[in-house]
Amino acid sequence: MGYVGYARSALYATVWSLAIWAGLYLLLTGRGERFNFGGYLLRISPYMWALYGIAFCIGLSVVGAAWGIFISGSSILGGAVRTPRIATKNLISIIFCEVVAIYGVIMAIVFSSKIAAVNSAGGFSRSDYYTGFSLFWGGLAVGVSNLICGVAVGITGSNAAVADAHDQQLFVKILVIEIFGSVIGLFGLIVGLLLTGKAEDFAGVI
Repeated sequence: MGYVGYARSALYATVWSLAIWAGLYLLLTGRGERFNFGGYLLRISPYMWALYGIAFCIGLSVVGAAWGIFISGSSILGGAVRTPRIATKNLISIIFCEVVAIYGVIMAIVFSSKIAAVNSAGGFSRSDYYTGFSLFWGGLAVGVSNLICGVAVGITGSNAAVADAHDQQLFVKILVIEIFGSVIGLFGLIVGLLLTGKAEDFAGVI
């Protein structure tokens, strides 16, 4: 472990020490009620939770698609230099990676349809907080699933291109594995729909 590892360990130890010291100070001085995590969540606007969820949904999905295209595209271009016949056939790997970003865009549009302006002066209702939290976790689930899916499809597509350049009979066999990898993004889409299925539009306190 070099200097970077020692510096990272020292930083972690310092942060944990300060956190423990602050926690013990509050507990021993009779101010332990400040550890009110639920109050912290309720002080944050549900709009912020919803918008963060939408941002994670589309942002991580696009990152996963770009990462997969980078991984598989470089192998396709490199292999096509020696075996030009693989260039067109292996473009299906690029399409699979791009579908991951489309999943994120579709789900972001679905999530954003639940956001509406609150005209009530009474603030937000429990339903609004439920909608904000569900959109946040639904968007995060979709984004992380699509990120992992994009990387999985990219690595599989890269190996498919290399294998196809060596033996074209291996392409279909590896393509089946690539299809199963691309289904991960569809699973994330379903999970996002399940998490936000009962979320209602923002309405405020009536």
